[in-house]
Amino acid sequence: METDAGTARVTWHRAKKARLVLALSHGAGGGIEARDLRALAAELPAHGVTVALVEQPWRVAGKKLAPAPKTLDVGWRGIWPALARPGVPVVAGGRSAGARVACRTAAELGARAVVALGFPLHPPGKPEKSRAGELLGAGVPTLVVQGGNDPFGKPEEFPDGAYDLVEVPYGDHGFAVPKRAEIGQDEALKVLTDGVVKWLSSLE
Repeated sequence: METDAGTARVTWHRAKKARLVLALSHGAGGGIEARDLRALAAELPAHGVTVALVEQPWRVAGKKLAPAPKTLDVGWRGIWPALARPGVPVVAGGRSAGARVACRTAAELGARAVVALGFPLHPPGKPEKSRAGELLGAGVPTLVVQGGNDPFGKPEEFPDGAYDLVEVPYGDHGFAVPKRAEIGQDEALKVLTDGVVKWLSSLE
């Protein structure tokens, strides 16, 4: 679909009887094939949640680097009417840069809530460059799902605020867990999907 930032793409994973739409966009360095996005798209429809995986225009155009945050917001705003068209509440979400977009635009677009996967609280090694204001300013119920070893912000680094947080033990920024971890990759993703399922059910 066309947006003011270029052509975006939405891939739908539909629930038979949807009570929510969860719209998820990718990060600045990858696409909708990310393991966390794939896992949620596979799991949530069985729980009455349609998942819409959103590819920003820069990805559809085949570019390797994401544009400035303002341009990402323009692309997200452009696809929102299609996300809302089914007529059920829409939860805005995404991983990394996509999570930031969801937080920045949730209130203005009328999102029911936000699911932030791997929220990049700060650049690696630069905790002084905090993006906590975006997270805390979402203005709607917010869930953060964060890897225990995420260099963009470990769970214990997050400030107090009106949001919920699920930790994926040993997970990095992409929720990959090392082979020496006490849980395997499948278990880590189950922590993620179970946490999101439980939290979304609490929005009723």
